[in-house]
Amino acid sequence: MDTFEKNIEIPKHEWSYSQQPEINFSITDTVSPYNVFVTLRHTDAYAYKNIWLFIATKQPGDSSYTKERFELTLQNQQGEWIGTGMSDIWEVRYPLFSNIRFKKQGSYSIRLQQTMRDNPLQHIMNAGIRIEKAN
Repeated sequence: MDTFEKNIEIPKHEWSYSQQPEINFSITDTVSPYNVFVTLRHTDAYAYKNIWLFIATKQPGDSSYTKERFELTLQNQQGEWIGTGMSDIWEVRYPLFSNIRFKKQGSYSIRLQQTMRDNPLQHIMNAGIRIEKAN
């Protein structure tokens, strides 16, 4: 695998706490380093400069997830959206892990949960994961 990306649509662009997109992927190469990104697509009507997420990961052979909280910045200091935009839709790739090596071959899972005050969180279109081999 050189590149893997999966994005999950958020119905009606309203991301509730109970909706936790889960991305599964297989790793066979435990030698090469990888970069892992969270991908997020939102409209320019999104009300905040950031988003807080719980990111839960599960490695092959594990029965439970390890959960960490991350802040993704969506606007720069000038209040401009970060990422690539077309019309009123913006997509950001946020680096989660850089140059990591997966220790085990097999099936991995990453689960994303929004932890903002709003439930549901409005104007989030997709959430996902991108994994690519590091150069």
